[in-house]
Amino acid sequence: MPELSFAVESANPVRPAAEPIMGFRVLISELASEPTPIHSVVLRCQVRIEPARRKYGGREQDRLLDLFGTPDRWGKTVRDMLWTHVTAVVPPFTGETTVELPVPCSFDFTLAATKYYDALEGGDIPLIFLFSGTVFYAGEGGELQVVQIPWDREAKFRLAVNDWKNLTDLYYPNTAWLALRKDVFDRLHRFKSRHGLPTWEQALDALLAAAGEAVTP
Repeated sequence: MPELSFAVESANPVRPAAEPIMGFRVLISELASEPTPIHSVVLRCQVRIEPARRKYGGREQDRLLDLFGTPDRWGKTVRDMLWTHVTAVVPPFTGETTVELPVPCSFDFTLAATKYYDALEGGDIPLIFLFSGTVFYAGEGGELQVVQIPWDREAKFRLAVNDWKNLTDLYYPNTAWLALRKDVFDRLHRFKSRHGLPTWEQALDALLAAAGEAVTP
């Protein structure tokens, strides 16, 4: 019965793609000295962020206030967070192989992962990949056998913040998404129309200025 181990070797943008996708290259190895021929693997992976594994500057702490609260509370509030779930089908191999896990990099600021990534100014992002799935392999007589990947299979990786920012900037240059409740959007739309403001940015600038918030172009 094959026993597999996993290691994340690198991360690179997937191109071309309709949306920003980071491809994580995963090395899959058999632990046995005499490897078993693998027919295929249906690989599932949960990708999580481990924010406690890095330090944060003053401006980053301010920008993370929405997620973790004030730094004096971080001992209780900073916890691992889910980025996404991905799947991949691994073709036949014996011994070891590599597979690319395509991870969409959403720029939706309703998601905790997007808020976290956008708050960082540099350094890297501590990630952990939790693997599961099904392995199809050849038995001693050549018959097809099936075994599940144990739930303890994981790999850590540090993704450079600049890699994430460069990828999202390529698709959404100088842009951020903001999702609003429909009734709030309708109110904002009426305000924009009544004041003859041609863009949503100008409408929000006007509201921020009225509230006493400094608006920097």
